[in-house]
Amino acid sequence: MLRTYTPADHDALVELFARAGVDAPGGELWRHLPSERMIYLDPYIEHCPDTLFLAEVEGDLVGYLTGCPDSALIPGEDERFTKAVMEHKLMLRPRSLPFFLRSLSDVVRTKMRGGEVAAGEAVNHRWPAHLHINLAPEARGTGVAQEMMERWQDWLTHSGSPGCHLQTLVENTRATRFFAKCGFVPHGSTPLVPGVRYRARPVHQQTMVWTPPKAG
Repeated sequence: MLRTYTPADHDALVELFARAGVDAPGGELWRHLPSERMIYLDPYIEHCPDTLFLAEVEGDLVGYLTGCPDSALIPGEDERFTKAVMEHKLMLRPRSLPFFLRSLSDVVRTKMRGGEVAAGEAVNHRWPAHLHINLAPEARGTGVAQEMMERWQDWLTHSGSPGCHLQTLVENTRATRFFAKCGFVPHGSTPLVPGVRYRARPVHQQTMVWTPPKAG
């Protein structure tokens, strides 16, 4: 069953947020879920609850899609990241510090080589909406993600949105194939994502965009 978020879902959604990153490329960041949630979930609960879609099976949440109709509705990712780092004193946390040291090293080495590093969410007036989608491991491959995406794209189409963007990882081939199936196409460069590793290897950001079909 698909439905939109209600305040009664908060605790179950927070628990799902923790489970959804298991074994996913980029799923492990700086190993401090409250601060990660401040960036990737809480702003959508606060600012875009009407387009936060939940997938439920036998009373349990198994997936969510945070749809933001206009990226200007929430603080930018860089601002959210800085606030989370400061509020939770992440630089003083032994479990988190290796991520930030690795990030700094990645940025320095990449810049010295003339490369590009990812820097927050790209905002473009042609595709002002954006989304994040996550599934519990047991829900992957069941069609739940397709249903949530169709609900979101239908909403965008009927609201008159000019388009939507998302950011995934080049190395997450399962995700890029899924988004391509949903009509998203790659856009722009694929910069290094500082600090993040998947199977001990660096990862690269892939922006993808979708434009609703023209009426008539």
